[in-house]
Amino acid sequence: MTAERTLAIVGASLAGAKAAEGARTAGYEDRIVLIGDESVLPYERPPLSKAVLRGEADPTTARVHPDEFYAAHDIELVTDTVTGLDADRRVLRLARRQSLPFDTAVLATGAAPRPLAVPGGALGSVHYLRTEDDSLRLHDAIRRAGRVAVVGAGWIGSEVAASARQMGADVVLIEPAPTPLHRVLGATLGRVFAQLHADHGVILRLGTGVRELRGTSAVQEVVLDDGRVEPADVVVAGVGVMPRAGLAADAGLAVDNGVVVDLHLETTASGIYAAGDIANAWHPHYGRHLRVEHWANALHQGFTAGGNAAGRHDPFDRLPYFFSDQYDLGMEYVGYNDATDALVLRGDLEGRRFVAFWHHDGVVTAAMHVNVWGVTEDLKAIVASRTAVDVGRLADPDVALPELVGT
Repeated sequence: MTAERTLAIVGASLAGAKAAEGARTAGYEDRIVLIGDESVLPYERPPLSKAVLRGEADPTTARVHPDEFYAAHDIELVTDTVTGLDADRRVLRLARRQSLPFDTAVLATGAAPRPLAVPGGALGSVHYLRTEDDSLRLHDAIRRAGRVAVVGAGWIGSEVAASARQMGADVVLIEPAPTPLHRVLGATLGRVFAQLHADHGVILRLGTGVRELRGTSAVQEVVLDDGRVEPADVVVAGVGVMPRAGLAADAGLAVDNGVVVDLHLETTASGIYAAGDIANAWHPHYGRHLRVEHWANALHQGFTAGGNAAGRHDPFDRLPYFFSDQYDLGMEYVGYNDATDALVLRGDLEGRRFVAFWHHDGVVTAAMHVNVWGVTEDLKAIVASRTAVDVGRLADPDVALPELVGT
């Protein structure tokens, strides 16, 4: 009789929960243990800065699976912290119980918010948004707030600023770059989002960071790098995240901007895979490693990693994808652009209804729509084709998007 194998999944995140699903879908009939350090069932994070934060949706609506899924698929849920990984002996060390031997594993430990490392950063009323509890606490704080200061105008900061305004709070958005979302979208499109927030009453403090937070037990003032002082009784820090790769590094796995994995999401230790925010994965389309911190990546990478840990050998070659909703603006982005890529636009920038293409010598590396619904599959096909397109045709709204594929 063959001994039962164990698949251990570290991180009861979206990627971790999908890894368990992926393994069962691949026909894995042995033991699956899904370990997380939160007491709630695995959930998705996008609603935490939107509907859940605003109080429009119950947190249970963000669950990855129905409550009965895990028992129905014989997936053991363990609330504990993994303190060590022995890749050679195939053992996980846990904080509150016996060590767990395993045969294969998936690491899905996600990312942690970067701290706001300024004087006063440890004062009360400074919030980070990563967990369900964070979102619920921030909701209550915004409801009581006189003025909310959001530090960092990336995706999380921009979405929180929008939600806080929709909740009726006065908001100041502080960002060292010239525009919101500058690193990802560049100046031209960043200005679209700057105007969007300004039109909804957000005070923008761009091109300056935070020097200090002042207050007694809680924040009362935010001192900017340029000397201006902004009153605020709630501060939300959205200054980026760091992959939680320490477990892998301590185990001797290759770590470089996350856990290095191959086309099949396997780490440098055979039989140990990584997925989601921590995975710096080889992407065949771009011929390089990419670490992507977005919902769709965790969703699909987790499923593939779980299937491969169960015995499959599937490549992960999906194009990166993400979306955002802020006020009445919805956008979807596919691909991956470098700062050196050229930008081409078609549509109405001022009216916030357009399509953007990034390209290198006519080869489209990424594309995005804003409020132009139903075109995402066309944009994926254009990026996936890796064929040079006449730039004039990219910009011409009379050229249908499907006609740009493979031209």
